[in-house]
Amino acid sequence: MHATTTLPQRRLAGDLAIWFFILAELLAFGVFFAAYAFARARHAAEFDVAQQALNRDAGALNTLLLLSASALVVRAVQGAQAGQGRRAAPWLLGAIVCGLGFVGVKLGEYAGAFAAGVSLSSSVFHMFYLSLTFFHFMHVLLGLVILAVLWAGLLAGRYGPDNLNGLESGAAYWHMVDLVWLILFPLVYVIH
Repeated sequence: MHATTTLPQRRLAGDLAIWFFILAELLAFGVFFAAYAFARARHAAEFDVAQQALNRDAGALNTLLLLSASALVVRAVQGAQAGQGRRAAPWLLGAIVCGLGFVGVKLGEYAGAFAAGVSLSSSVFHMFYLSLTFFHFMHVLLGLVILAVLWAGLLAGRYGPDNLNGLESGAAYWHMVDLVWLILFPLVYVIH
């Protein structure tokens, strides 16, 4: 007689609907990035000069903040998976703090750019810089709202090994926001 071994069933983390939404958002950013690359190829010298005025240190700090936030989100999900949702809440709060740090740094960048007279009509580069980063910025704000709701849910004990769908869906969205920045930062701030 043969012993049968059952393999654990694999499941998609989060809700299927969030994955369709994430794919749609990535497609929108992909179109934006392709348009940026096309414009950059046509206006390379203008883009190079304008990029030099960007604050790469602020962009790098924002990269660190978003990566840290994503690592903290992972820890919160792992805590809930282990049945320690309330004890995982501080990890999510840390992610929120990192996200708010990103918002603060980005607002500082925008304030400096606007004080220097930069606008959507300043140049082709500035149109893309402001449009791309603001589109991403709005996604960060939505992500922060989602994380705040999830944090409250962790504190209330709503998430655990048998109820991870909402938490995983929110985490997937946050990771998409992080992924987009990991493409946007080198594309706009670094690559010449």
